Amino acid sequence: MSTLTGTRHLVRLILRRDRIVLPGWVLLLAVLPMSYAASFFELFPTAAERAGYATGTARNPSIVALLGPVYGDSVGALTAQRGGFLQLIVGLAALLTVVRHTRTEEEAGRRELLGATVLGRYAGLTAALAVTYAASLLLGLLTAAGLVAAGLPAAGSLAYGLSVAGVGVVFATAGGLAAQLTETAGGARGIAVGVLGAAFALRLAGDTASHDWPSWLSPLGWAPRIRAFEGERWWVLALPVALTGLLAAVAYPVSVRRDVGAGVLPPRLGPAEAGRALAGPFGLAWRLHRGQLVGWSVGFGLLGLILGGAAEAAGRAVEGNAALEQIMARLGGASGLADAYLGATLSLTGLAAAGYGIQAALRMRSEETAGRAEPLLATGTHRSVWLASHLLFALVGPAVVLAVTGLATGLTYGLSLGDVPGQLPRMLGAGLAHAPAAWVLAGLAVLLYGLLPRLSSTAWVVLGVCVLLGQLGAVLELSQWLLDVSPFTHTPQVLRAGWSATPLLTLTALGLLLSAAGLAAFRRRDLPTA
Repeated sequence: MSTLTGTRHLVRLILRRDRIVLPGWVLLLAVLPMSYAASFFELFPTAAERAGYATGTARNPSIVALLGPVYGDSVGALTAQRGGFLQLIVGLAALLTVVRHTRTEEEAGRRELLGATVLGRYAGLTAALAVTYAASLLLGLLTAAGLVAAGLPAAGSLAYGLSVAGVGVVFATAGGLAAQLTETAGGARGIAVGVLGAAFALRLAGDTASHDWPSWLSPLGWAPRIRAFEGERWWVLALPVALTGLLAAVAYPVSVRRDVGAGVLPPRLGPAEAGRALAGPFGLAWRLHRGQLVGWSVGFGLLGLILGGAAEAAGRAVEGNAALEQIMARLGGASGLADAYLGATLSLTGLAAAGYGIQAALRMRSEETAGRAEPLLATGTHRSVWLASHLLFALVGPAVVLAVTGLATGLTYGLSLGDVPGQLPRMLGAGLAHAPAAWVLAGLAVLLYGLLPRLSSTAWVVLGVCVLLGQLGAVLELSQWLLDVSPFTHTPQVLRAGWSATPLLTLTALGLLLSAAGLAAFRRRDLPTA
């Protein structure tokens, strides 16, 4: 029997299970760079305007830290820099996909069942990597095709697309290696996300320092140094290929030398007796959600520091461009370009916070399919109480993340203006204003889990639609009825005078109504429904 026996069947299984989520993130991430290119063509039609914007962007360390360096003033170069943050998302999506189909399968016991059949030793890891590699390559090719369709040169478009694919392939392999190190999927995700965070930190340090050698140590730093549209350096593409081979050369031997269900790193022994905090469902829910909540809060706190520090320079960079000023005003308010920039960027963090709410809500589905919910509900724990314990984090979690982001943004923005006491409450309110819209999507995820649990992951597709409408709506001037599909369209711009709290109350009521409907449906259906 070959070590790869059964790989083809596992690939088909993965594609079937991810038939919604996988195409969703591939198509979403492929469309965004094309939209950036189209907006730059419209907003900066002359070389002088593009040169002014590029110079203003490259001069501010906060903007470079967030997006990466810019190597020219062409539309292609500006698009490549604007899409720099997307590569971080590509790496995250790739590593989470691999962990989901390797360590998560082992933790749930399905890998052991499959291993009892005619299945090669390398089949499980190979299938997960093959699907993610193919998705990353498809994403890169679709991105390149979209940029060519937008009017950019084919060579630069292909270079940028391959750089995106390279990031996905590297971090998919890193996720495969992390899955061999721990016994739990949460631990594997923590290790892999930590590696991604370290790569981002190295890229940030290199791009904002006088010497860029730290960026050459990071896969996220290699992507912009291909210099798409500005004299492509094709040889840089060999770096992600080499690192992928190195990581795979370590992951494959480790995957067959350990026991099924075990990890290389020894598990940390817990206390002999559970503490009082675990005596009820809310304590257990806190134990399950605290790591993600702390991680999201720290990450978005750092992001808020960068956004606040870049606000004033971002306002100066677009000053004088009437079209861009109009777009920014539509996105984030009209009380100055800096406020418009902050309103626009905080709306993006609102979308990300909705992602946390969906993730927290769907943790119930994971607990059910893993077989942990049924024994718990066989005790005196009522279904409503168990669901409410997870719903608490699906609703409070996004508010916490947005509050931390707003406070961090207000701190650095206030320091740049010399008005920290005045800007802290303003930015806190601007961040929390997006919580009701996030609650609507979290409530939708709860409703789907309670009513149609097999389709609960569709909530991610709805979030993707909201992202597309938010990114493309104002730039392409889409019809208002189409923009109104997204709950984030109804979030008032609180940095602008005369805003009304009525939409916030309406969105809050809608989120609670969806959650209550999901709770009622969950109480009436069978368990489990995996």
